[in-house]
Amino acid sequence: MKKITVFLSLLIFLLATSPTLLAQKTNISRVEPLNWWANMNSDEFQILVYGNNIGLTKPVINSKKVSLLRSHQLENPNYIFLDIKIIDREVASSFKIEFKKGSKTLAQTTYNLELRKPQARGFSSKDLIYLVMPDRFSNGDPSNDTPAGILEKADRNNPNGKHGGDLKGVENHLDYIKELGATALWLNPILENNMPDYSYHGYSITDFYKTDPRSGTNKSYKKFVQTCHKQGLKVIQDMIFNHCGSAHWMVKDLPSKDWFNSNPDFRSNFRGSVIADPHASKSDQKQMTEGWFVATMPDFNQRNPLVANYLIQNSLWWIEYAGIDAIRMDTQPYPFKEFMADWGERVMFEYPNFTLLGETWLQKTAFTAYFQSGSPVSGDYDSHLQSTTDFPLYYATKSAFNEDEGWTSGLLKLYYTFAEDFLYNDANNNVIFLDNHDLDRFYTSVGEDINKYKMGVGFLLTTRGIPMVYYATEILMPGHEHKGHGHIRKDFPGGWAGDKQNAFTKSGRTKAQNEAFDFMKKIANWRKTSKPVTEGKMMHFLPENNTYVYFRYTKNESVMVVLNNHNTDSRTIKTDRFNEIMKGYSAGFEIISGKKVDISEIKIPKKSIMIIELKK
Repeated sequence: MKKITVFLSLLIFLLATSPTLLAQKTNISRVEPLNWWANMNSDEFQILVYGNNIGLTKPVINSKKVSLLRSHQLENPNYIFLDIKIIDREVASSFKIEFKKGSKTLAQTTYNLELRKPQARGFSSKDLIYLVMPDRFSNGDPSNDTPAGILEKADRNNPNGKHGGDLKGVENHLDYIKELGATALWLNPILENNMPDYSYHGYSITDFYKTDPRSGTNKSYKKFVQTCHKQGLKVIQDMIFNHCGSAHWMVKDLPSKDWFNSNPDFRSNFRGSVIADPHASKSDQKQMTEGWFVATMPDFNQRNPLVANYLIQNSLWWIEYAGIDAIRMDTQPYPFKEFMADWGERVMFEYPNFTLLGETWLQKTAFTAYFQSGSPVSGDYDSHLQSTTDFPLYYATKSAFNEDEGWTSGLLKLYYTFAEDFLYNDANNNVIFLDNHDLDRFYTSVGEDINKYKMGVGFLLTTRGIPMVYYATEILMPGHEHKGHGHIRKDFPGGWAGDKQNAFTKSGRTKAQNEAFDFMKKIANWRKTSKPVTEGKMMHFLPENNTYVYFRYTKNESVMVVLNNHNTDSRTIKTDRFNEIMKGYSAGFEIISGKKVDISEIKIPKKSIMIIELKK
């Protein structure tokens, strides 16, 4: 694919300002945000107007509903930004914006202000998140596989190509997701990615205000969110503020020379640790935040206040327009941290009950905790994020069930990771997971061992934090990341007409897949009713003899979780060691087997997990 660089964009910009083009007629091609709301908590917002020579005009607004505070002309005359103050915040209205040259109106547009509708928002440790890559889940509308104007054609035989999954496909299988026990749905990005190739993942956005036509439309996405809410499912929207796709319309006609960072040959070092590192060099920090991911993903310069406000308002618009419950922010440490804090503060000012989840792909607990609001290790930095992705626990979980016990290996990896929870403001707000769209499939990570798989699933659904399940993990989907991302993002069997297998149904799953699905389903649906697991605290005991015991508890209830990681031997665990938490309980009920348990001495088979509701 031809590389589109900032320097090429600057050349296009210079050509666009030539005298010949300046003589062309002024017009309006885009107005963003597409609309706004009169009764937002802030009475000011900013409108981007884009069109040929629009920046060479004088904007005029004659309205009793709003006033024009100021306008911002850029180097490129095809852009103008308008700062608007809302005067009448009680009613929906519209106003006209005229763009004049002297007394002559060269262009005009009408802008609408609507009224916000109160909605419940946010997610918590009471939820179970189900992550779906729409293109690989189900093709509900084959007619939108290759719409007009889209550069990449659908090709299901290409593991890195567009396969045709869409919002309708996800909507068709909400019952399946609910049956599994999920209460929230996170979709990988659904905005337009009109790139020449490798566009299925959604992380190369080419229009921040448009749903990708291969997934649906803005209206169908809004309807999808409403349908999810009616089904009792929350919706988390994936957003990216670090970069866009190289085919984005702003790259093709650069607003200003400082709209993006540096150039595509200056790549990120991908070392998020330097953001919190007190000894980090400025050059390392610069490369982390200003370096590009790849040449096809131009890196936004959020230190430009117009860039910053454009991105922040975009997230506010989607929250209000679509009615989403939360945002998962991609690559949280990569943009300038001051900007990300401003974004978090603005969102929480407008939506105090909203949840912001930051992707903090960092190996160490302290670096991860730095990005959670209120963390004792954050110093004077406040990200305003309630939730972060718990990669330290992921790495511990990935290896724990494959290792023998050592001083820091095996189940001790889990213990030591939890022992560092004091670095977080609230570790219960961490999103925890066994795999995701960038990682080896968990079933592959544990050598396709069903017993290890069950230990991981049981652990995920009973430990502290907010569990997330990646689509098809429940049916033992395998996949190695090093073979290419297409291998960890395979199509869900049964999502396409003509599929030989339909794993959305019990009869369409193999015996092993049903065993895995039923295991996860049982614990996940029980979890909804367990206050100790969804609302309680955690107490754990040092692992001994390849076993690990932890408790989830409230004032009046307790759940005991026992892991036996030994490869060949069962274990008998005398429980007097746990008297401080088990005192007052006389019996237990094991939720997986459905059997009563003698809690004075617990016998647990090799490579297994027991989840025991304690009874008084």
